Amino acid sequence: MYNYSKKVLVVLISTSLFACSATHTADSSPSQNISTVPTSAIAAKTDPAVARQMQTIEGKQIATSYGAKLTLEQIMADPDWIGRQPLNSYWGDDNQTVYYQRKEKGSPLTHLWRLDSALAKNTASASNNDIEDNDHVSMVALNQLQSESYANRVSDTLRTHSAWVFEGNIFIKNVANDQVRQLTQDGEAPRNIQFLNDGRLAYQRGNAIYSLNPTTGFSQKLASWQFAKAPEANAAPADYIAEQQIDLINYVAKKRHDRELRFNQQQILLKQNTSLAPDAFYFDEKDELVQSSVSPDGKWLVLATTKSQKDRSDEDLMPAYIGEDGRIEHKEVRQRVADAKSVNHQLWLLDLVTHKKYPLSYQTLPGYNEDVLADVKRENAEANGKTYQTNRLPRDILLMTDWYWSQGAIQWHNDAGQVAVMLEAWDNKDRWLATVDLKQHKLVNQHRLHDDAWVNYQFNSFGWLNNTEQLYYLSEESGYAHLYKKPLKAKAMALTSGHFEVDNLTLTHNDEYMYFKANQKHPGIYEVYRVKLDTGEIEALTDLNGMTDYALSPNENKLLLTHSSLTVPPELYLQDAEPDSTVTRLTHTISPEFLALKLAAPDIVPVESSHTVQPVFSRVYKPSDVENNDGEKRRAVIFNHGAGYLQNAHLGWSGYFREFMFHNMLAQQGYVVMDMDYRASAGYGRDWRTAIYRHMGKPEIDDLRDGVNWLVENANVDRDRIGTYGGSYGGFMTFMALFTQPDLFQSGAALRPVSDWAHYNFGYTSNILNMPDVDPIAYERSSPLYFAQGLEKPLLINAPMVDSNVFFQDTVRLVQRLIELEKQDFETAIYPVESHGFVQPSSWLDEYRRIYKLFETTL
Repeated sequence: MYNYSKKVLVVLISTSLFACSATHTADSSPSQNISTVPTSAIAAKTDPAVARQMQTIEGKQIATSYGAKLTLEQIMADPDWIGRQPLNSYWGDDNQTVYYQRKEKGSPLTHLWRLDSALAKNTASASNNDIEDNDHVSMVALNQLQSESYANRVSDTLRTHSAWVFEGNIFIKNVANDQVRQLTQDGEAPRNIQFLNDGRLAYQRGNAIYSLNPTTGFSQKLASWQFAKAPEANAAPADYIAEQQIDLINYVAKKRHDRELRFNQQQILLKQNTSLAPDAFYFDEKDELVQSSVSPDGKWLVLATTKSQKDRSDEDLMPAYIGEDGRIEHKEVRQRVADAKSVNHQLWLLDLVTHKKYPLSYQTLPGYNEDVLADVKRENAEANGKTYQTNRLPRDILLMTDWYWSQGAIQWHNDAGQVAVMLEAWDNKDRWLATVDLKQHKLVNQHRLHDDAWVNYQFNSFGWLNNTEQLYYLSEESGYAHLYKKPLKAKAMALTSGHFEVDNLTLTHNDEYMYFKANQKHPGIYEVYRVKLDTGEIEALTDLNGMTDYALSPNENKLLLTHSSLTVPPELYLQDAEPDSTVTRLTHTISPEFLALKLAAPDIVPVESSHTVQPVFSRVYKPSDVENNDGEKRRAVIFNHGAGYLQNAHLGWSGYFREFMFHNMLAQQGYVVMDMDYRASAGYGRDWRTAIYRHMGKPEIDDLRDGVNWLVENANVDRDRIGTYGGSYGGFMTFMALFTQPDLFQSGAALRPVSDWAHYNFGYTSNILNMPDVDPIAYERSSPLYFAQGLEKPLLINAPMVDSNVFFQDTVRLVQRLIELEKQDFETAIYPVESHGFVQPSSWLDEYRRIYKLFETTL
């Protein structure tokens, strides 16, 4: 575990501790220096329309009116009625044009829209909620998409040209004159497009790297590889009879001799004639490519290979009963974690000038052969009456995969003299950042991040400074994700520190600043910052409160912001890339129908924890008279967000927007609703994230108990009238709450729930519980199937039947277990056409009618 000393967190126990834009310090804890300000005021800060909906009375958030009574039919309808918010926004090359996707109303189609930010300044206060009617916004015509759909473009080092791939073809733009040229029209979908230092474009197509000269149109194969035996003039005789044939028959011997002459001549030709494409590099025929990256000078290639193996078996199938032809369709699905096999990546350094290849050994990485799971294996062995001997064999190591990356695990310095790779152990306990010694053909370790639980699949961004051979990277080594700078032959320097998390890095071209997003002033508020790389000075650039993402303009002068608050979905905003700059709203996409609802913003409260010094931040939805009600105690519901590692008690617009409205509806009817960021949630640091290591469903349910106690003590709630529900991981939590702590809730609804972690996927589960064959103890104490006998209260199970994420089989097996245990108070609803994320409004409506009925009849 980490050996850093924890700063004691001062927990302010209050029924109305709210996030605000108060003065804060870099190392202040989430619960320190936060003034008491209503969340409604924060939600309304950038949008007067929302401010008019709320008022503040003595520090308490009160809705002026709930507006029209919310109904499930409206809440669960096609969300187009809320507004079709801007998606996937990006800057144009002119530093003025903004592009974004927007869904077509009543259609699954999306279109690309163009917005002139300069004109938008004059219409920033527009009340028109239909952006199509604003003259500074226009939809990009289909016959112009190739010139403007370049969100994933790359630029040359001088930023004079940009290039991108559209529908499988390569386009290039001269930024100075805005001239766009099409370079290919073959639809072959090139990958990993990049500018080389001499102005050529390089890209991968199939098992080859090509370069393309934009000026002359000359195309060249830089390198290729095949997974086969290298060609030979003649195969060796297969057996004695073949040897006899060659020795005895002159005709056969001559054929082989002539073939060898021609083969040798071709090899000499390849070496001496530069007009020919280079010969391929050959690798084991049982291997396959993982990733490749060519140096900016086109002279080197770093390539990763792995042994070919199936990532699923032929039996990994799922029936779909509702199909177009009226018959059962068998869909291929992922394998289970219990079936996953270990994977190792072999790194290679290919010299494209001398046509030589060199394997890169992992033996230079510290801990490459440590038995990091020895204690876990020993515990499991002793449980079976056996002993375990420490194993020092090399571990399987592979290229790092970050679930939120837009980069790769191989990064070249722009001068081509250095390359860095990020690697991870297959057992999830280590991450290495290494450089490659191009002369000695070996890896040089630069940083090792070890975690006794698991290395996060977020916060792994890294790269090179542009003008010096220094690395930057994110690391959770302090307990929170922070930014570090490291010279190759010196210690790393922390550029950020404190009880907050840093992500979304953007380096300026002159290496002066690194821009980033962080929740520095409160765990649930994300703002944009920048740090001066030579001094470590941090500047806050936005002060919007809520959830704010950004894109820095190409000239690094402006920020394109995507901002949302508790009651306002995301919209686009513009400001200068300097502190204390004016913010201008660019889009108005929220519908008048949604704004008219006057939804109440939940309070963000720190629930005191019985198990940690940190509070459990939670959203709380209250009836307007809850504080002054002296009569009957309230009913309450605790919602459990999904994903486990996800944050929902933030001050931005929630991805659970239907649940947000459902909770408002319940509050209208007198319920109190709590939505907790239980331990394992994102946004609160490494220890919070890994609290569930080897025991999922215990810390989280303990946190729910603290939530129940808070509701009883602070919100006039009847302890015997509280229910719970959630989907996916939240459904799993509903199971574990009702099965393992049956006194806690009176009823629960588990939606698309996990019942046995051995049947879930490898990438997520093996991090938290290790592998089932290595750590069965962890799986058996974390899977609801083993605790079903504890069910005493009404349980609703809602299960989609074509769920490729959490298989329907999870529900089937649990239901059979409940039947065999002779449990009576449960019921199951199935959804024949839905996958993990419901699509059909009718399915959403049916699901939430059942949840609502459960609470109405049991609470």
